[in-house]
Amino acid sequence: MQNSTNLRLVMWISGGVILLLGLILGIGGVRLITLGGSWYYVLTALGLVLTGMLLILRRTLALWLYALVVLGSIIWAIAEIGFDWWPLAARGDIIFIIGLYLLMPWITHGFQIRGESGASPAAWRGAGLPLAVALTIAAVVGVIAMVTPSHDREGQLAMSPVTETQANYAGVPDGDWRAYGRSSYGDRYSPLTQITPGNVNSLTVAWDFHTGDIRQPTDPVETTYEVTPLKIGDTLYLCTPHDFVIALDAESGQERWRYDPKLDQSRSLQHLTCRGVSYHTAAEQGGRSSGDCPERLFLPTADARLIALDPKTGKPCSGFGDNGTVDLWPGMPEKQPGYYYSTSPPVATRDLVIVAGNVSDNVNVREPSGVIRAYDVNTGRLVWNWDSGNPEQTEPIGEGEHYTWTSPNSWSVASADEALGLIYIPMGNQTPDQWGANRTETVERFSSSIVALDIATGKLRWVFQTVHHDLWDMDIGSQPSLVDLKRPEGTVPALVVPTKRGDIYVLDRRTGKPIIPVEERPVPQGAIEGDWTAKTQPFSALTFLPKDPIKESDMWGMTMFDQLVCRIKFRALRYEGIFTPPSIQGSLVFPGNFGIFDWGGIAVDPVRQVAFANPDYMAFVDRLISRETAQAKSDSEDVQDPTAHVQSPRAAPPSQEIGNNPNYGAPYAADLRPFLSPLGLPCQAPPWGYVAGMDLRKGKIVYMHKNGTIRDSAPVPLPFKMGVPSLGGPVITAGGVAFLTSTLDYYIRAYDVATGQQLWQSRLPAGGQATPMTYRSEKSGRQFVVAVAGGHGSLGTKAGDAVIAYALPAR
Repeated sequence: MQNSTNLRLVMWISGGVILLLGLILGIGGVRLITLGGSWYYVLTALGLVLTGMLLILRRTLALWLYALVVLGSIIWAIAEIGFDWWPLAARGDIIFIIGLYLLMPWITHGFQIRGESGASPAAWRGAGLPLAVALTIAAVVGVIAMVTPSHDREGQLAMSPVTETQANYAGVPDGDWRAYGRSSYGDRYSPLTQITPGNVNSLTVAWDFHTGDIRQPTDPVETTYEVTPLKIGDTLYLCTPHDFVIALDAESGQERWRYDPKLDQSRSLQHLTCRGVSYHTAAEQGGRSSGDCPERLFLPTADARLIALDPKTGKPCSGFGDNGTVDLWPGMPEKQPGYYYSTSPPVATRDLVIVAGNVSDNVNVREPSGVIRAYDVNTGRLVWNWDSGNPEQTEPIGEGEHYTWTSPNSWSVASADEALGLIYIPMGNQTPDQWGANRTETVERFSSSIVALDIATGKLRWVFQTVHHDLWDMDIGSQPSLVDLKRPEGTVPALVVPTKRGDIYVLDRRTGKPIIPVEERPVPQGAIEGDWTAKTQPFSALTFLPKDPIKESDMWGMTMFDQLVCRIKFRALRYEGIFTPPSIQGSLVFPGNFGIFDWGGIAVDPVRQVAFANPDYMAFVDRLISRETAQAKSDSEDVQDPTAHVQSPRAAPPSQEIGNNPNYGAPYAADLRPFLSPLGLPCQAPPWGYVAGMDLRKGKIVYMHKNGTIRDSAPVPLPFKMGVPSLGGPVITAGGVAFLTSTLDYYIRAYDVATGQQLWQSRLPAGGQATPMTYRSEKSGRQFVVAVAGGHGSLGTKAGDAVIAYALPAR
């Protein structure tokens, strides 16, 4: 009697839970149908509800019915996405688990068969057979999906052998790394050959160093280690988020000196990072020598200074500016601490140091200028200024004059060709990014463009725009790479420009004309009232942009329930493919402003004419908020509008209620966020990150492989290789090996450049959102690879302060 009561209770509870799950699924499924989505969830919900009711009634028909639910789910899932394991798992995990539960003895023995309370084993085996068969089919489908290759593209780059290193390639000794991209060419290529695909798995830690610069409570969320160290002679040089400059012995990693700029840190900073310092030597660059510092390092700071340091001692070069410092605020419309500063290293040319700056994104419509300025490398005297809001006047502005408010800026790293006398500047957009009705024709010309300026005068030589009337924050974050391409028509000096939208523009760097074809294509129309959209956008024939737009079937989740929520969110958004305009309804932006390529760029082998890259695929949601709505919420939360008195910094960060982009002074604020499920996972199915190889001569992507695991992103540290996003870039070597640290899991990895196959990895103590570098130590003759692991605040990776060098075992 007691056993019968317990079985009855189990059946009631089990049936009630399944019935409740069905009702929840049904409510969401009905909502999805009203938005034009799939009927699967309503039909499955009906099956769950009926199964639950039959369980409560203890009818074996529940197992037969649920077998139909399982089989129907299998057919639907395969029809939608084929044998792709992770999307299949998300569609079937709950269904499969419930099916297994229904075959447990405490369920099957609870059925009423032939009027009996309980059932013999023979009876329940017969009742459960169809469900057991259905689950077996589901398991077989799962196994097939797990072993079926998906998403990877196999191929092999032609890798001609390199028999000897190229001394002084791009003006840099082969064992050194003298600029952010190793040289002013920005290709992140080292001619060293000691480390090869055959021996790279023998790399071990040679030394590690901790900077001591850790995040502080007053730091902005986006406090990051994005630095790529320099190596000159026997010394490494790097900067930290708080702008300390540290010199290390290249062989041992021992600290030689440290410089503290005494940063005056504004609470209005959006980012706190230093991607690197720049190096200049008059002797090797053919420039004029300065008595106090024949060599110098240039440090950009988060309080808008440019500081020149002696690489030997770390002391300021007294002849540069005011005792080693140039203040970057003069000429700005008004001083707004925290709204303008440099996060990337300047370009040190023969006679000039050329510096740009980061202008805060989307806070208000009157912010500092994005002017590019060139200073005498020895004295710090302003030689020219190029303001995209007033591009014809490059002579230094006079006293009492100021640069254009909020003109497009360049926050990333520029490249230079001293032989052609040109500097190539990746340009951003005029803030606010999502509303552009107030932009002038002049400003529009240079937004989201590559601009070539004459190094000596700052005069404009050419401009190539990658996005017309940019409303999507598709500024060019990547440093352009210089390579002399061998083409059928002969060798062409080229500029390779990766972009957030995934297009790779290959231009003649003398003229800005495309080498690989670029086509203007129609794009979605219908901007918010008062704004407008460009009718066409330029599309490159060499692109990582997915062939097809995102579909409802691309939605993902850990379970069918959060996947359903993602489907509802997707259907509720405006989305017509790439360049869908921002809207009050909310628009899906894919690729998102995280970028397929951002500031990490790509690595180019100029000898073999190939490139190695780490493209990402993350969708964002862009929702415009009317000024009246935003202001009402701002007033209720006492958030100060800084446009009321521009000199005052923002009193408090804008809340999520008024959007993370307040755009004070514009008719709309904007809320721009990753497209995530209720569990905080991407709504779009994996993979989200790859490594890829390109043949630049042919303008062709040769291979793509999923890269990175969810070990450090998931609640349980499982090393599933799903292909995760990465922020930072790769380096490539003449030895045929590429290195990358940038993924959301904490590893440095090595890859065979020819095939893209991973050859080696080593665990990092924190997030590695920086671009590595490689050099040879003159003392031991060994080739080292250096990774910086400091984390990235807005990505949520673990913070740290480690600099780690790897090398082959000493002989």
